[in-house]
Amino acid sequence: MSNGGGGASHLFKSATLIKFFGFLITSAIFFYLGKHFSDGSLQQLVFFNSQFSKTPTSSVALSPNLNKTFDLSLILNGPVSSPLGSGQNQQEEGQKILNSVSPPPPASAPPPPPTVQRMGVVDENGVMTEDFEVGEYDPEVVENWGKANETEGLESDGKGDKIRVRVKKFPMCPESMREYIPCLDNEEAIKKLISTEKGENFERHCPQKGKELNCLVPAPKGYRTPIPWPKSRDEVWFSNVPHARLAEDKGGQNWITINRGKFKFPGGGTQFIHGADQYLDQIEKMVPQIAFGRHTRVALDVGCGVASFGAYLLSRNVLTLSVAPKDVHENQIQFALERGVPAMVAAFATRRLLYPSQAFDLIHCSRCRINWTRDDGILLLEVNRMLRAGGYFAWAAQPVYKHEAVLEEQWAEMVNLTNRLCWTLVKKEGYIAIWQKPLNNSCYLSREEGAQPPLCDPNDDPDNVWHFDMKPCISRLPEEGYGSNVTAWPARLQNPPDRLQSIQFDAYLSRKELFRAESKYWHEIIGSYVRALHWKKFKLRNVLDMRAGFGGFAAALIENKLDCWVLNVVPVSGPNTLPVIYDRGLIGVMHDWCEPFDTYPRTYDLLHAAGLFSIERKRCSISTIMLEMDRILRPGGRVYIRDSVAVMDELQEIGMAMGWHVSMRDTSEGPHASYRILTCDKRLIRR
Repeated sequence: MSNGGGGASHLFKSATLIKFFGFLITSAIFFYLGKHFSDGSLQQLVFFNSQFSKTPTSSVALSPNLNKTFDLSLILNGPVSSPLGSGQNQQEEGQKILNSVSPPPPASAPPPPPTVQRMGVVDENGVMTEDFEVGEYDPEVVENWGKANETEGLESDGKGDKIRVRVKKFPMCPESMREYIPCLDNEEAIKKLISTEKGENFERHCPQKGKELNCLVPAPKGYRTPIPWPKSRDEVWFSNVPHARLAEDKGGQNWITINRGKFKFPGGGTQFIHGADQYLDQIEKMVPQIAFGRHTRVALDVGCGVASFGAYLLSRNVLTLSVAPKDVHENQIQFALERGVPAMVAAFATRRLLYPSQAFDLIHCSRCRINWTRDDGILLLEVNRMLRAGGYFAWAAQPVYKHEAVLEEQWAEMVNLTNRLCWTLVKKEGYIAIWQKPLNNSCYLSREEGAQPPLCDPNDDPDNVWHFDMKPCISRLPEEGYGSNVTAWPARLQNPPDRLQSIQFDAYLSRKELFRAESKYWHEIIGSYVRALHWKKFKLRNVLDMRAGFGGFAAALIENKLDCWVLNVVPVSGPNTLPVIYDRGLIGVMHDWCEPFDTYPRTYDLLHAAGLFSIERKRCSISTIMLEMDRILRPGGRVYIRDSVAVMDELQEIGMAMGWHVSMRDTSEGPHASYRILTCDKRLIRR
């Protein structure tokens, strides 16, 4: 046992000794090779070189520094002084080496990839961006907008630094401007019109650059906080709209009366002097398929008077946009808005109205004083463009029921025109006639060759409305049936409509997901506003969303049961989402926020702007937009701006310069988020 153990121990020692000598030999070999290479024994260094090759494969070339030695400290650090006597020579030699070393010629760069035109909403990874640029913009504004702040908002402190200075307070406008609508009251431009025969003087003619509004539009003397809805449907303060002419002209038609410092609205109209409710009952009995509040959700009332038609439809879950020009009855839209009814100043003249194709389930005209058959029916063609496939046009006028020769001739012309438009006269009863628009293009295509009016060209975009003339042709309906197949209310509010696919937008397959995500996003935010900021106590009624997207903000207000209506504005600087907004059962309008808005002063209780200024500041001055917001905001009204931190300081300064009470808040993401919320309250400033 002991001898066997000793033999094993001797064997183990022998193996260890062999490993040790093997390690020494290996180390010596590597030492020799390393010294051999460092002494320059290696004959050449090789480099892969594709510079001179015309083929895709790379060739092999010799190093241009073959057989040269370098002092790396001189090459990397440049010439240095040496305490040694040979330092100067070494420095000169190093400089020669540096001069002798020439970098290889640069390789030719590959051609840049073709530029992909993108809308900018999502990046190449499909992630939504915060600073995307959309639409056209003024390069001069982009270049100089910051400089303007430096000259007006910043001042030197004498030490080379800039300190912030408050924006000067804006002055009050003259009393004569208390009803001022810049693009409709531009007398200088209106006087230069060649013709006003077709109502051109009632269309937009905005002030030229440099003549924009630069003061605060005053409220009339004695202005009071508006009467809240629903009481405001029936009465408003006389001092808020101090114009008695409409009451004098229409008092006998049950439109409007004056009593004890208030305007009273009995609910009548020229063709429904017994009240709007009875009139609406009659329409629904004539055509039960109209089904107010289910099939018919969005309506347009043309030549609306004081908007009693739309006011009484609200209780039937129908959202009616009331429109009329600023004509001899110039304050009818102002009365409508003071009552808390959706309304805009608009005219059937030469340009398309600022609403999309297939927007309205019902279009109504009661003694609206429009000659629908003039110019080969171009005005009724505009109605046809905005009327949803399968929608209804209700006309209450003297030619429907009177048997005078002139009126009978007008009725015959109307019947002839509507037949050529493929409209079906569904019912004629008393003084009301109701037509229905076809569901598709089959009737249009089956007409005789050369039939008038013709179909519009296939490349005509019926949703192109900004500064676009009316066309004397029939707008084609989408072959896919988009617009005609919306669901009934209230399901349509949250159902992604088919017309999502027709919008010029980055995403394609994920559009419905984006639609639902926006709805959820605003539902959560409005819910937090209601809980934390007590929005239900604000008595909001007239609301304007200045950058509406798919209308998620307005939908969230409905879901949170806030008793208000929202006009959704789609800026021209972004994708045209108006068709989707109307398919949801909401209302909206196209607008360029670098121009004034077509409404009276003191229209809205709440202005909401999410991500607007960080985009529009590239196109025009922020102060121009803010002054327009002050004009259309009621005293006591509120502004909620949700935008990039980069614009917040300027917005805050301008708000204070207009006399607003402003407050900055963090979003739910916390103090380090790239967005902030600016809340503003407008105070009543008396002269």
